Amino acid sequence: MTKVERASIVMKILGKHYPKTPVPLDHKDNFTLLVAVLLSAQCTDERVNKVTPKLFKLARNPKTMSAKSPEEIYSIIKPCGLGPQKSKAIHRLSNILCNSYDGKVPEDIKALEKLPGVGHKTASVVISQGFGHPAFPVDTHIHRLAQRWGLTKGKNVQQTEKDLKRVFPKDSWNKLHLQIIFWGREFCQAQKCHGLTCKICKATFPKRSRPFSHNKP
Repeated sequence: MTKVERASIVMKILGKHYPKTPVPLDHKDNFTLLVAVLLSAQCTDERVNKVTPKLFKLARNPKTMSAKSPEEIYSIIKPCGLGPQKSKAIHRLSNILCNSYDGKVPEDIKALEKLPGVGHKTASVVISQGFGHPAFPVDTHIHRLAQRWGLTKGKNVQQTEKDLKRVFPKDSWNKLHLQIIFWGREFCQAQKCHGLTCKICKATFPKRSRPFSHNKP
């Protein structure tokens, strides 16, 4: 079975199981989305969604956020982990948005990547889910599933992103990114499926009999 054939199986199963793909992080606009995605690094979406209502009550746009101190921001986002770094990043990027982008989130992935605390994956999420431009944000969880399903042999998320973009149609990227995340959480967890039990693992590798060994990023 080729990568393209396996990709077709993955799309079919995911499309049937998740016809709708709501963004799991609660937000009102691209600024609140950007902050929520930044907070989600090494933190669950569920915890971020518990923290952001209080944070966005304090400040929900770059102007008001930049007027707050990093300490005020930290006092709210502490449960998300990496609080000191994230609070400083949110404060600094809010200042940059006010001074360089008229208080708006730039609709350009390279500009987003230059903001404090915003890496390629975070920028890709904002570009795809906020602005609707094709992107395929890949984190360690998607990297793991793509390996299990034989869609990549990449040893890092950068290579996996390139491989997924090759085998999936461009107009499917934004939706697939979320569908894969949902599937991984529900059916193909790191310490449960092992590449052997979920429907996609069995469909893409029906003869696999031993737990799959991953190339870790």
